[in-house]
Amino acid sequence: MSGKFSRIPFSSCNLSDSFFDSLKADYPEFSDWFLRKSRSGEVAYVFQNERSAILAFMYLKKETEAIQLCSKIRPSRTRLKIGTLKLSDSIQGQRLGEGALGNALWRWQQSSANEIYLTIFPHHTVLMDLVTKFGFANIGKNERGEYIFLKDKSKLQLEDPFKSFPYLLPNFSKAGYLPVYDDYHDKLFPYSELYRTNQETEEVVAANGITKIFLAFPPSALHHKVGEPVIIYRIYTGATGKTYKSVATSYCTLTRIVPIISHRSKQVSQDDFLNLTRNKTVFSQQELQDLYRQKANLTLIEMVYNGFFGKGHNVNHKALSEAGLFSGHPYNIELTPNEFLTILQMGDKNVSDLIAN
Repeated sequence: MSGKFSRIPFSSCNLSDSFFDSLKADYPEFSDWFLRKSRSGEVAYVFQNERSAILAFMYLKKETEAIQLCSKIRPSRTRLKIGTLKLSDSIQGQRLGEGALGNALWRWQQSSANEIYLTIFPHHTVLMDLVTKFGFANIGKNERGEYIFLKDKSKLQLEDPFKSFPYLLPNFSKAGYLPVYDDYHDKLFPYSELYRTNQETEEVVAANGITKIFLAFPPSALHHKVGEPVIIYRIYTGATGKTYKSVATSYCTLTRIVPIISHRSKQVSQDDFLNLTRNKTVFSQQELQDLYRQKANLTLIEMVYNGFFGKGHNVNHKALSEAGLFSGHPYNIELTPNEFLTILQMGDKNVSDLIAN
């Protein structure tokens, strides 16, 4: 798998592919709609495997019309609609639904639309559970029998980093860095790209979703707390140029911290450790078992991938050091809220667009 969604013209997708059969069954007008989009040059967000087979398909559009519900009408306003979201039945457990939803919510964050919504037939229970986890509310049914799930920027649930995603939680008291070696970083954070770096993402489901598991091997207890934001710091492992090539690439919110091993004392059984890491880490089952046996200290950190700086906007070690934002080992650096926001600004981010209100 490529590890990320790409924007592909409708005209480049084969409507006769069996991937689209369930959409044709649910929506008799789907084929005509698809052909109209193809003729008008519209694009969709598509995830393909190495053989160019479609594994996930999503279409986003901006609209202004009212939402017709059975019991009421949601007034007209500018909204982003997830017009189509379809996943292949062959990829259960691959976390592409989470990856697609994350892409949609990033686009919504960048838009002027206050609301984003999608329609879901009642038999798609897994999709309903997923959008509910990420803060969509069921506001009723339409005449077709679909539920309408909607998320509103002015009504974010600020106590939950998943429901407020992609926005960062406000009122945090401190932040920090999570250092990730380049090879692991590029597998786990496929959108956090660098110039002149060939980031070939392996076929690992960790890359597909927006919930990540990071395994830390700190010599002492970490200062991080659940709910805090962190800067993802990519450690360059080449022989030269580390101060220019080690860079801050991304920002996340911590959602769970579990000490697994502390000073060679096992805090969690191996089976429980393997269950906790399933689908969200870049390590194989054998590598995880080896880490469990060999490491003196091991902490599991779950986080949600709020955003990334992108090519040409990553902040290198030299710039961080000169700004007084990087002194000592990254595990031990505690950033004040203002220092964390400064790094976001150095990555060319508009802070006011990133923090939940």
